[in-house]
Amino acid sequence: MYAVIKTGGKQHRVSEGDVIAIEKINGDKGDSVVFDQVLMVEKEGDIRIGRPIVEGAKVVGEIMAQAKAAKLTVFKMKKRKGYRKKTGHRQQLTSTKIREISI
Repeated sequence: MYAVIKTGGKQHRVSEGDVIAIEKINGDKGDSVVFDQVLMVEKEGDIRIGRPIVEGAKVVGEIMAQAKAAKLTVFKMKKRKGYRKKTGHRQQLTSTKIREISI
């Protein structure tokens, strides 16, 4: 059984027991999270596709950790103009373990 959920402007394919890294959501370690924007659910060959979401379906997860991703270097330069700019970015992530998928 698996589901496709939408969170943080992205779609994730999840199964029970999976640990996924999603964009930061509010909460502390051990808190329960309900994802109600379920786009598709598959259970034993029966596929339900939502328009745009599956009515009554939800995915329950538990926050495992709040962390930051690896640093990305952003470098801008214009040749022959003396313009150079170097910055970095670290995306905040929430590690979530999927506990239950229900239709």
